[in-house]
Amino acid sequence: QVQLVESGGGLVQAGGSLRLSCAASGRTFSNYAMGWFRQAPGKEREFVAAISWSGGSTLYTDAVKGRFTISRDNAKNTVYLQMNSLKPEDTAVYYCAAGRYAIVVVTMFDYWGQGTQVTVSS
Repeated sequence: QVQLVESGGGLVQAGGSLRLSCAASGRTFSNYAMGWFRQAPGKEREFVAAISWSGGSTLYTDAVKGRFTISRDNAKNTVYLQMNSLKPEDTAVYYCAAGRYAIVVVTMFDYWGQGTQVTVSS
């Protein structure tokens, strides 16, 4: 059973930074891609960023390119999302997800955390 536990969310002013963490357990973490998604009130969940098994390949949605950075520490079974220059439109619940494959396939994430709230005030 794969378990994902997010942390690091909170309230921040526009222009500020947060770092989200996601601790994984239940399978060999380093064999699979990992990702972050978000869901704003009244909207569907959307892809934010993903990283391949080795960290050698990353993918971002256009809205966060240049501001967010996804990374992973396979020794700690943890994936991170560094969020800089935050905007009010980044406000959402952020979910960590574990991929089905080693490479990033945006539509192939099988396991989800419970989410962490990020609120950006203007």
